[in-house]
Amino acid sequence: MQTSAAGNKPTLRPLRHVGPAARCRGFTLLELLVVMVLMVLAMAGVSLSLRDSADSALQRDAERLAALLETGRAQARANGLPVVWRTPGAESGSAFVFEGLPPPGLPRQWLSDTTRTAPGQTLILGPEPLIGPQALALSSSERPDQRLWVVTDGLRPFRVQNLPPNGSTPP
Repeated sequence: MQTSAAGNKPTLRPLRHVGPAARCRGFTLLELLVVMVLMVLAMAGVSLSLRDSADSALQRDAERLAALLETGRAQARANGLPVVWRTPGAESGSAFVFEGLPPPGLPRQWLSDTTRTAPGQTLILGPEPLIGPQALALSSSERPDQRLWVVTDGLRPFRVQNLPPNGSTPP
């Protein structure tokens, strides 16, 4: 009996003459191309599904801002100090500030570089337990027609909504 390499099990079939069709083992070029095309299509589908749309980025920034505003409001009440959230002038880009919080403060940037709000916006967060009704419109530089509002009636927490606070259609 012959073995193919030292230490391997012996082959059970005797060697015999095999035709040319039986000796060709492997894949044809066409089969390899089909597999490659399928892999490229699958990778393209996955990469497109993982892209972050402007809508979800704006929604995520609005929800984060509502949570940050509630945090600032709670810290204002706990410290007994007035806290103001504002967007500096247009030269600041996409930044915002919380004034009146002790260091290190709260984050000062949007998660997405496309999130915008009007420059000079101001929200007063405390220290009083009840604040006046306040609203802030957020938009995306990629889709300026889409807006979300972060609103409070002064008693309940800040929340995100699709319509302006008075319920009318947006301008």
